[in-house]
Amino acid sequence: MIVTCQAGFENMLCLEAQAAGMTVLRSGPGWAELQGPLAELSFAHLIFGEGKALKGESVNALAAQIAAYFLESLRGERIESPWPCWFNGPAELVGLGRRISAVEKEFGEQLKKRLSRIAKLATPDLPRSGGEQRGLFVWFNDFKEAVVARTVTLNGQRRMADDEAAPSRSYLKVEEAYLVLGREPAPGEVVVDLGAAPGGWSYSAAKRGAKVIAIDNGPLKGGALANPLIEHRMEDAFGYYPPEGKPVDWLFCDMVEDPHHVVRNIVEPWFSRRLCRHFVINLKFGRVDAVALLRELREGNSPFAAHCSVLRIRHLFHDREEFTLVGSLKE
Repeated sequence: MIVTCQAGFENMLCLEAQAAGMTVLRSGPGWAELQGPLAELSFAHLIFGEGKALKGESVNALAAQIAAYFLESLRGERIESPWPCWFNGPAELVGLGRRISAVEKEFGEQLKKRLSRIAKLATPDLPRSGGEQRGLFVWFNDFKEAVVARTVTLNGQRRMADDEAAPSRSYLKVEEAYLVLGREPAPGEVVVDLGAAPGGWSYSAAKRGAKVIAIDNGPLKGGALANPLIEHRMEDAFGYYPPEGKPVDWLFCDMVEDPHHVVRNIVEPWFSRRLCRHFVINLKFGRVDAVALLRELREGNSPFAAHCSVLRIRHLFHDREEFTLVGSLKE
């Protein structure tokens, strides 16, 4: 199977897959070909479980093969609603984007000639929801090879639209995290944002009508500054807790700290005392073994495994050397 990831992290993807008992056959910028029973992979973005590799020297040759594959796969199937027709590949390969666009355009022309109604229903974007999706998905490993599949599994990562009022780039991470969880703060819910400054996550929750308690000794900026829904408390994030018996709806935490320190001194007390219902937590792995950290987070004695009814660990599109953990605590 072909599995894509954020470019530059394909080695991490391979190490994670190997630790889970899978075999790495080959890899390139932003992708790896894996073999074996599929494990849960935090670095994986898209999984082409039954992908087929097609090779061609020219744009027309690749487009013709993709069209033939797609038409053959349609036997016995009716398409009555919009369907994803997604072409992509590593941006790190200079000039590949132009080739992908040319192949996609030629494929579209061929499809119009043969099945104009179906061609009109095609949409170029990935679905917003995660899980298994059906359509046509084309990933270019390089200029001469494309992997095609009718179904892929989406782990939920995707590029998010920026907001000029957002105080920082970290705003994009929490916006993406909502998609992975399938839930977001709602009007009237209470969010505690630990390590809030300059306020990107607090601003994101307040945009949705949530009431935010932003904990940080640093200043808030942009749309978080003087926001009527954000209460800024200049306190130590490691020492703040809501009153016992009054859990908040959301715990946000994105701090430049050792991940073990965050788990031990924030996650464990918050979860064991049931001080929140849902959470978005970033853990930095730049100075630790990322694959070992993943194993620790999933082990039965971790606070995540012990207290969560839902837990998803992802390396997001907007993440750097960090994991984003989203989930809900057990009732």
